[in-house]
Amino acid sequence: VSVLQGPREEIVYVPCIYRNTGRKKPDFLATVDVNPKSPHYCQVIHRLAMPNLGDELHHSGWNACSSCFGDATKKRNRLILPSLISSRIYVVDVGTDLRAPRLFKVVNPEDVFWKCNLGYPHTSHCLGSGEIMISTLGDPAGSGKGGFILLDGETFEIKGNWEKGDKVPPMGYDFWYQPRHNVLISTEWGIPKCLGYGFDPNDLKKGRYGCRLNVWDWTTHTYVQAIDVGEDAAPLEIRFLHNPDAAEGFVGCTISSAIHRFYKTERGDWAAEKVIQVPSKKVEGWLLPEMPGFITDILISLDDRFLYFSNWLHGDIRQYDISNTRQPKLVGQVFVGGSIAKGGPVTVCGDEELQSQPDPFFIKGKRVPGGPQMIQLSLDGKRLYVTTSLYSAWDRQFYPDLPRDGSVMLQLDVDTEQGGLTVNRSFLVDFGKEPDGPCLAHEIRYPGGDCTSDIWV
Repeated sequence: VSVLQGPREEIVYVPCIYRNTGRKKPDFLATVDVNPKSPHYCQVIHRLAMPNLGDELHHSGWNACSSCFGDATKKRNRLILPSLISSRIYVVDVGTDLRAPRLFKVVNPEDVFWKCNLGYPHTSHCLGSGEIMISTLGDPAGSGKGGFILLDGETFEIKGNWEKGDKVPPMGYDFWYQPRHNVLISTEWGIPKCLGYGFDPNDLKKGRYGCRLNVWDWTTHTYVQAIDVGEDAAPLEIRFLHNPDAAEGFVGCTISSAIHRFYKTERGDWAAEKVIQVPSKKVEGWLLPEMPGFITDILISLDDRFLYFSNWLHGDIRQYDISNTRQPKLVGQVFVGGSIAKGGPVTVCGDEELQSQPDPFFIKGKRVPGGPQMIQLSLDGKRLYVTTSLYSAWDRQFYPDLPRDGSVMLQLDVDTEQGGLTVNRSFLVDFGKEPDGPCLAHEIRYPGGDCTSDIWV
């Protein structure tokens, strides 16, 4: 499996957010040293501050990826950083100095608004054409709308919309494409102007949260099919298997806390089936009488053998063997925070899975606020990195100590033979200790690509 033979990661890039923390500082891109042989192990070695306040950096993507391989002129030297709230798009030069990224270009929000009639950009993927494609949550007014921005891969100017035709989905979020099956599938979080300020349970049952996987024809750029995965499911992260011939993958539904397998049918259209359900816990002392796991991030190992996901509210990270994609088997689980720890405000009254509430999670003497959220796996599958911030307005609501104390990055050791997860007790990046005050660290990227950036065609 040649894709697993990449070098060990030595640094990672992590967007760090100050929006909603009470600190009037711009978000920044942190470069973190993750080389155990380095004197700066687990330290932020560089910070690239953005020129504006309140952007809400969130996810990132590359200017070129494996879909461009074979083209010697393409280099993975620019990191694309869409801002979820300001709708600005930053292009960062990581080619000149890998360890000290610098700002290369800023795409202004009005260009996103006027040229595409879109806003709230989320996921960025590079295309085989050399262009960059970014999904959005809504229109400039904050209503839901699932569309895509196309950037030129050389100038990074906005070229316009990827989608064609009159039909667009009512919401957007993440996407993955698979040219061998002429398909792109996108997901739906919710309506930006509703979820943007926090989670209001009154928005449920009103069509304000997503319930569909949206299927697009890759060649014609048209919206061809909607797959219902349940009212208020909020399907977020979607991942095809890495094998480019595979016509299947998995999507994590956040509010319903289910994993659905999606697949191509014999008729040639697409369908989905629920393959994992994380049971809600009956609780007292919380927002609702039942607490969902809240699956916020998922990924598939590069060899397509394991599926990982985080339950941001329950506080656990899980590893499933997906050798049989229709019957995932739980082989690893570890609690690293969450809302149900012993001695906290929440009492669990009914639990289908646990005999008792998990202990509070401490590492290097620090009690970790928040719960496990974004995850990234090393290329060899042996190290899983975890950060604890979801989105600043929801962090502030669900984990009030998170914006105050700052988030962390952790690392789990993975048993790739039998399955199994253990916390690496010598690894902690504490974003509560930043020079400008505690911040919220989000998605993790390696120079050179990773399990969630690369699409093989």
